[in-house]
Amino acid sequence: MIFDSHSHTEFSADSKMKAEDALRAAREKGIGMVFTEHLDVDFPGELKFSFDPEKYWKTYEPLRGDDLHLGVEVGMQAATVEKSRAFAQRVPFDLVIGSVHLLHGIDIYEKECFEGREKEELYRDYFRTMADSIAAHDFINVLGHIDYIARTAPYKNPELSYGAFVEEIDNVLRTAAEHDVVLELNTRRLKNRRALKELAPIYSRYHELGGTCVTLGSDAHDASAIGANFAIAEDFAQAMGLRIVTFCERKPEFC
Repeated sequence: MIFDSHSHTEFSADSKMKAEDALRAAREKGIGMVFTEHLDVDFPGELKFSFDPEKYWKTYEPLRGDDLHLGVEVGMQAATVEKSRAFAQRVPFDLVIGSVHLLHGIDIYEKECFEGREKEELYRDYFRTMADSIAAHDFINVLGHIDYIARTAPYKNPELSYGAFVEEIDNVLRTAAEHDVVLELNTRRLKNRRALKELAPIYSRYHELGGTCVTLGSDAHDASAIGANFAIAEDFAQAMGLRIVTFCERKPEFC
């Protein structure tokens, strides 16, 4: 069974998705789910991206089984590594995703992050931060949405452009492979042909550097987004020579 290994229910500050709605949508599509609620320690702004892990586990553990696993998405920051590590140890999460949501304490979703900075400078910073974060967060299983920055970047071409950042992207991929961190194929943007074309050399290179697997994640905050573009994602992974996995009890399971 293919799993949507990245989703957010009402335990995440930016989601109101009910577990029952998520599971209903997943079962209609014949896929499994992993709930991966947000933990971003000391996140700037009004929303506080944290939750009570014991309450989360008590609420959802009765639903946990062959088609539902329980995880967390950790926002990786150099200053909060130990707090995030301690949080991830409080309950037996099936999966820990590590993601870069901030650059130097600024939310990548905010215009402020890009002001006065050219794409080349900012993206190099983004990839260097990502590689350093993977190495520091030695408790994560998956690197979330490598193309996250392209969602909001105001540049004419916001895509990752592997050829322009070979050294930096290779360092991310090599670090992931060396630390047994699986690359996520985030499916949110896969209908964008340009995005898909730009991602291809990155995942191909990941395979060359020793990566063997990917997880698929819609990053759904609403039940309608669960499993979005999975047919495209499955074909893409196969073309790159990568097997699709999910995680249960922090161990990869082939889908």
